[in-house]
Formats: sequence, structure tokens, C-alpha cells
Amino acid sequence: QVQLVESGGGLVQSGGSLRLSCTASGIALNYYSITWFRQAPGKEREGVCMINIRGDTTNYAESVKGRFTVSRDKTKEAVYLQMNSLKPEDTAVYFCATADRFFAATWSRAAQYNYWGQGTPVTVSS
Repeated sequence: QVQLVESGGGLVQSGGSLRLSCTASGIALNYYSITWFRQAPGKEREGVCMINIRGDTTNYAESVKGRFTVSRDKTKEAVYLQMNSLKPEDTAVYFCATADRFFAATWSRAAQYNYWGQGTPVTVSS
């Protein structure tokens, strides 16, 4: 059984930072591209960023460019999302996801992902 597990969420003040982690069981995370999504209350799930298998290609949503950084540590089989200069509008549940068949051109489309974590909540207070 495949499980993705996110951690690191919490409450932070506007302008603060958090680092989220994504690990997995049941799959070898090092062999998958990983995408971070978020979903705010009453809103659709939004693609935040992705990192490819080698870790040398990343993509970001315009809303987080320059503030968020995705990385991976293959020795720990983990993917990280460093979030800086957080804003209240970043408040959401953050999910990591991956797919057996991944298409980079449509990385932000949630429908292509068949493995999801349970999410970790991030709350940014103003």
C-alpha cells in the first residue's frame, strides 16, 4: 500500500517561514517526480510546485515564485517545500502527490495524480 506523508505544517505569522516534508512508504520516492498542492477552504486544489526525479527541474505557480523552494534529498528519500515570506493567502492544507504516469507539461493538474498524502495544514496569521 502506497502512503505519502506530509509533515511540518503549523501556525506562523505573516512573513515567517515553514518547511514541509514529504516521505513515502510502499514506493521508492526517489524514482518519482513529486508535486505539492494546496487547498484552501472553499477553493479548488492548486498546484504549488513540482520537482522531477533527478531534482534538476522545478516548476512553480506564479503566486509562490521567489518565496517557495522545492528540493529533494535522495539519501533520506524525502522532498521538501521551503516556504518563506508567507502570506495569509498561503493558508491551506498542503499535499504532496505523485503519479505512476507523470506528464510534466500538466504538472499542476490534480487529476493526473494517483498517490496523495493526507495533507498538513498551514495557517498564516496577519
